[in-house]
Amino acid sequence: MSSTNTDPQGDLKTALNHAASLLQHSPALAEQQAREILKVIPDLDPANHILGAALRVQGKLPDALEIIKPLKDKLPFSAPIWLEYGLVLAAAGKTADAIKALRQTVSLDPEHAESWRVLAEQLSLAGDGPAAVKATDKYISLLSRNRELATISDLFRQGKIPEAEKRARDFLKQQPANVVAMRLLAEIGAKLGQFEDARALLERSLELAPQYHHARTSYVMALYRSQKLREALEQTEILLKDDPDNTRFMSLKAMVLVQKGDHDEALKIYEEIAEKRPDQPQSYLYYGHTLKTVGRLDDSVSAYRKSIELSDKAGEIYWSLANLKTFKFSDEDIEDMISRVTSEGGDPEDQAHLAFALGKAFEDRKDYENAFKYYKRGNGIRRLGHPYDAKINIYDTVRQIKCFDREYFAARQGWGSPAPDPIFIVGLPRAGSTLLEQILASHSQVEGTTELVDIIALSRKLGGKKRIKSASDYPEIMREHDEETFREMGESYLETSSIQRNTEAPCFIDKMPNNFQHIGLIHSILPNAKIIDARRHPMGGCFAGFKQLFARGQTFTYDLQDIGYYYRDYVKLMDHWDEVLPGRIHRVQYEEMVADTENQIRALLDYCGLEFEDSCLKFYETDRAVRTPSAEQVRQPIYKGGLEQWRNFEPWLDPLKDALGPVLDRYPID
Repeated sequence: MSSTNTDPQGDLKTALNHAASLLQHSPALAEQQAREILKVIPDLDPANHILGAALRVQGKLPDALEIIKPLKDKLPFSAPIWLEYGLVLAAAGKTADAIKALRQTVSLDPEHAESWRVLAEQLSLAGDGPAAVKATDKYISLLSRNRELATISDLFRQGKIPEAEKRARDFLKQQPANVVAMRLLAEIGAKLGQFEDARALLERSLELAPQYHHARTSYVMALYRSQKLREALEQTEILLKDDPDNTRFMSLKAMVLVQKGDHDEALKIYEEIAEKRPDQPQSYLYYGHTLKTVGRLDDSVSAYRKSIELSDKAGEIYWSLANLKTFKFSDEDIEDMISRVTSEGGDPEDQAHLAFALGKAFEDRKDYENAFKYYKRGNGIRRLGHPYDAKINIYDTVRQIKCFDREYFAARQGWGSPAPDPIFIVGLPRAGSTLLEQILASHSQVEGTTELVDIIALSRKLGGKKRIKSASDYPEIMREHDEETFREMGESYLETSSIQRNTEAPCFIDKMPNNFQHIGLIHSILPNAKIIDARRHPMGGCFAGFKQLFARGQTFTYDLQDIGYYYRDYVKLMDHWDEVLPGRIHRVQYEEMVADTENQIRALLDYCGLEFEDSCLKFYETDRAVRTPSAEQVRQPIYKGGLEQWRNFEPWLDPLKDALGPVLDRYPID
């Protein structure tokens, strides 16, 4: 004979847990379950709590209030009941009463993160921005105490991106509403160039916590890097509305304005920051960058000098002075930089900047051995934190060649947007692209912009790559799209790049050098765009890249062999484009431009379908903002002395020669 043991308490607990679990996805069922429990045990407090919440979620607010208000009076020291009372009042639009209830909630349980989030939301609705920010800060502080989030953050800082990404995604599966985890995963996504995913995460975090300023500043950066400058400006205005005197927010706005081309307004903001916070070295640094961009060299140097006075880490500032190209360091400058160099330890970014600045300082003094030592040191430091795999570039080059063959283009002839507006200047960095841009932008029919990310962003979107190690569908995915999609992609490029245009000139320049890898994509969606290959002798071009510290990207430049192999891949791919798209690309050899400037400029203008204008010969007189490292050089007549600078370093360049291999047969060393 057997008997069945029952546990009434266990059955009740199970029923309550089940009802609570139904609240978010099936509130009507949760209501039904709670009422069934109350039939058996009338006035059971947990069941009434669930019933009130279920009614609120369904929008039955008077009924919910009828349940929760007496429960709050019965249990005056229960933070969860006060929270539910506040939620009902908030849903009913009774903001002031909701704030009172929520303040009571956090006084009873100061460690309940969600209560602080809802309180911040209601304070914001009431127009009490400062109090809303404080409540949000408390909410974020409580969420950030999680040990797993701290671990993920540490992994991210250490550059262990794949592990950090995986753990962040796993964490969000467990806590899908954790806004700190959302922001952290967004930062990881931005690091991988997945700006669309990053934006989506940050938008969701800001829906949950509108006063989460750290997330909004990350959102501004994600929009900025995606070239969504109008939206980025709108977000800076939201930040400044909450805190008009916050110099960090002001600096963010100025940064976006610079990228948008509104340098005068940006300069006003930096000057205002200097008045408000004369002790901020970073603001003087960015002020110096903007002054350099508009050609105010002496003022730029003064701003950089002021930043050095205020900063403990002066590497980036000294490099900014070196990057003026025409600036010469004093003995005192060199002595100060050397005193800041560490034999071990130190901040890697600071040490790398110092090394590149010292390389430039010693090169100017014709001490080439020391110059190369510091260039090599700076590149070595950067390479540790920014690894590059030449095999991946070789593989990507082969994929481009295999996908975009003659048959591909023949089958899609006439597809894409017919707009002739864009002029793409491609090639390797430091190969004369800024000079070509300055020449063309001196023409009345052409507007210079900057190195636009739109084509690269489109290639990433087409690739659908979601993880750092996942495969990309690009370029093969191009074979699957139809004529209408090609046209839409071309028009989308014209739309997204329009934010950079400030004149009525019919043509504009996109001088992102890495676009040489995407000429197949460019021709597919913009068949009437002009494409110019800015090319330089491999020894001069590669070494110029090796001694240039780039703000981001161009990681192949941190090793002489890597940059040599990259140049080989570049030549191989450009040869392919010439074969399958004969006559499509106009090549300008830098050395020929220097030796025969007028004829080269006339040929360039003729390719672009532009009448010759004398202003193109006097390009150095054109008053326009230039944001690249060559900014000061293109404001002067063409200088022939820079062509052979690499020869001063030839004793140390055998690894580069070996990597270039057969390319040097094509471009022999005299």
